Amino acid sequence: MPTDSADAKSDASPKMPLWASPAFIFYIAFAVRILWILIAHTYKLKTSDDNFSFGFEMGRIGRSLASGQGFSSPFSGNTGPTAWEPPLYPFLIAAVFRVFGIYTTASAFALLAINSFFSALTCIPIFRIAKRCFNQSVAVWSAWNWALLPPIIFWCTRWIWETSLAALLLALIFQLTHKLQDEEPRWKSWVLFGLLWGLTALTNPSLLIFLPGSGLWAWRKRFQRGLPSFTGIVLSAIIFLACVTPWTIRNHAVFGRFLFIRSNLGAELRLGNGPGATGLWMDYLHPTKNPQELEKYKSQGEIAYVAERKREAVALIKEDYGRFLWLSMKRFAYYWGGLPKPQNSVASNLARNALYSASSLLAFWGLLLALKRKEFAAGLFFWLILLCPLVYYFVFTHPRYRHPIEPELLILMAYAICEFKRPKSA
Repeated sequence: MPTDSADAKSDASPKMPLWASPAFIFYIAFAVRILWILIAHTYKLKTSDDNFSFGFEMGRIGRSLASGQGFSSPFSGNTGPTAWEPPLYPFLIAAVFRVFGIYTTASAFALLAINSFFSALTCIPIFRIAKRCFNQSVAVWSAWNWALLPPIIFWCTRWIWETSLAALLLALIFQLTHKLQDEEPRWKSWVLFGLLWGLTALTNPSLLIFLPGSGLWAWRKRFQRGLPSFTGIVLSAIIFLACVTPWTIRNHAVFGRFLFIRSNLGAELRLGNGPGATGLWMDYLHPTKNPQELEKYKSQGEIAYVAERKREAVALIKEDYGRFLWLSMKRFAYYWGGLPKPQNSVASNLARNALYSASSLLAFWGLLLALKRKEFAAGLFFWLILLCPLVYYFVFTHPRYRHPIEPELLILMAYAICEFKRPKSA
């Protein structure tokens, strides 16, 4: 019977061949990504939209920061201070702009290279998570899949956004949670747990929904082993608050009210719900696509604009809860099955998204196998898959929103395949 003990999944192993080394996989992954950026010229971004494709709202904020205008203006023109996006990645963009120039080809290459580094580095926690939870075969297959699969490479080599950084941070948190649950107390691990969650909050606050799941899972495992946790939890909480409090203070000073990291949830809720909603993002209502909405944003100010969009969304949801439930079910299907193209037939969309859907089903199969066999940390995989997508079921979804949990999904896929190939007598 599989054991839940970390000792049974020791990192110690016979000497691995070079191709099975996580460091080697990282170097190959990074080289492949840089080569693709160069070969496909993905650093040559559109300029016809006043460079908006260069980082979108985060690029606009980065431009404002690099120009000395502060954290402001996520759309067109000078619209004043903003909390529309979390701060970490726009500050990274600004730092690159100050070195290589605003909206230059050199800046685009540098940012895509940085994203590629984040993405390639994720191979290492993937390997360690898979080896600790399952075995070395699953670890090697998972890491190589992350290193070479085109859908994984796409996001870091084409999108100037926080997507690859968020995936790395969440994978590191997942790995550290395993470590916390069965080790003797070490203050450095608790500090790192709080720091990683603080950085995640400043990168992609949506992922914070997994914080209670990861923390409670580690606490419960430690409790079952008779290990103390109170001091470590308090230390992690202090470090987390130390990370996010300065930005919260900034938001209060600028907007005169409490805002935890970002301001735009109400607006996003309206972009997924209301008249004409189909479960997809209603981008035609976004200030970047709709001049009337942009004028409202400018005239009302960000906080009042978001509050009005939230009131509209809540009122529309209350008018017909059944419709909201149906839309949420469709968004669940789109998150795991891929987005349809409205102009295509059902059969055409199913064929177009077949691989995307199959990957989700394979990951679910791996999760069920892990839970059935009581594999190490199967419950943590369960909470991740249950919690992280929740907000998107009620707002709207996009393939990019699945990417932060893709490392863990790939591990479950590799586990399912390895178990299928394993002899029945094994």
